[in-house]
Amino acid sequence: MNWYLEVLKKYVVFSGRARRKEHWMFLLVNIIAVIVVVTVDLAIGTFPLLYPIYFLAVLLPHLGVIVRRLHDTGRSGWFILFGLIPLVGCIILIVFLATEGEQRQNAYGPNPKSVTAY
Repeated sequence: MNWYLEVLKKYVVFSGRARRKEHWMFLLVNIIAVIVVVTVDLAIGTFPLLYPIYFLAVLLPHLGVIVRRLHDTGRSGWFILFGLIPLVGCIILIVFLATEGEQRQNAYGPNPKSVTAY
């Protein structure tokens, strides 16, 4: 849950780097939250109401963590556009997101694994 909240705290931060764990834990909690929101939306009979609101609320943080994750692998945030290519684009993007980040500091900042919290 902390990973999810950390991403939300960096609401529109597209600079820096994000660990694999940060991205994938955010995605996992987000999927669970979507299931809960859709279930509640269906239960109260307002289906197309709550889900779009939640989707728009987490759209920018999700894009931000994807861009920071791409930065961790040494790629530009523009590589997110690979997701727009039918069929293979999403697979390529998933491979990029699952790739281990660069161990040393790159053009986007220091290695997030080596940064210690105070």
